[in-house]
Amino acid sequence: MIITKTPYRISFFGGGSDYPEWYKKYGGMVLSTTIDKYIYISCRFLPKFFKHKYRIVWSKIENVKDINQIQHRAVKRLLQHLKIKQGLEIHYDGDLPARSGMGSSSCFAVGLSKALYKMKDQELSKDQLAKKTIEFEQKIMREVVGSQDQTIASYGGFNKIIFSKNNKIKVQRISSSRNIEKLNKNLILIYTGINRTAHKIANTYVRKLTKSKKNHIEKIMSYVNEGKKILDSGNVDDFGRLLNISWVEKKSLSKLITNNKIDELYNEAIRYGALGGKLLGAGGGGFLLMYMKNKNAKKFFKRYKNIINVPFNFTKDGSQVILNNL
Repeated sequence: MIITKTPYRISFFGGGSDYPEWYKKYGGMVLSTTIDKYIYISCRFLPKFFKHKYRIVWSKIENVKDINQIQHRAVKRLLQHLKIKQGLEIHYDGDLPARSGMGSSSCFAVGLSKALYKMKDQELSKDQLAKKTIEFEQKIMREVVGSQDQTIASYGGFNKIIFSKNNKIKVQRISSSRNIEKLNKNLILIYTGINRTAHKIANTYVRKLTKSKKNHIEKIMSYVNEGKKILDSGNVDDFGRLLNISWVEKKSLSKLITNNKIDELYNEAIRYGALGGKLLGAGGGGFLLMYMKNKNAKKFFKRYKNIINVPFNFTKDGSQVILNNL
């Protein structure tokens, strides 16, 4: 059996510029980090005496004899792509719900790819893992997804990621430990309870790039260097204020990015002292990240006891094999 552990991510600035439709024309960059919430995937070869050849355990339990009968689309397509002929049992467990803006679909693809390549006795570097997963999601699955989630899940850590026009990706680790620790302490993660499909929302602004939307993405991308500068030598509170400025820009990209429930929750957090925040991922639902100092956060959650708060810490490691007894 092989078990992989792959971190979810939080993206702060630059989202939208990591889509190939954008960065192959204009270049892109994002500021993001992995956190201590994970997707775990276990894989083992199945002996031939079972009636089924493939057993896939996720929100459903699938026992099938043929690869084409697998309902989990990513599992089916990756097994076909890697030409794995042996019977397999695959289990998926996640610390956070799917379709919630935490990069879960790409984290899943990274974790499963790492496990299956390992089962084929192929050791991938972080760069190779990221690139193969990007190619799988964008070219084989034909999903409208960016390239930051696969990269950050493969590398891990707090990074500025640069996407060049020639399709090269550069990962720059940020090591301003004091300010990063302060930032972590002042961030809260709220689950809105709204699930959404990221590629449907992203479609509304990635493949319909008007001049106005182009200007918004350029501004959002410019906040990456501003955010990095704050972490390097500035006042961390300014990072929270910058999140608010970026959120205003992002909302201008599509009417689907936010809704009344999210706006009310955001504005209430601001009323309790939050300096800024954003919906994670493409928007529309999932997790709301807010910059709010601890004393204000305590008052906020005391007033709204039904709100789901998910404590977290930044982490340094990307996807890794935590058990291998093949």
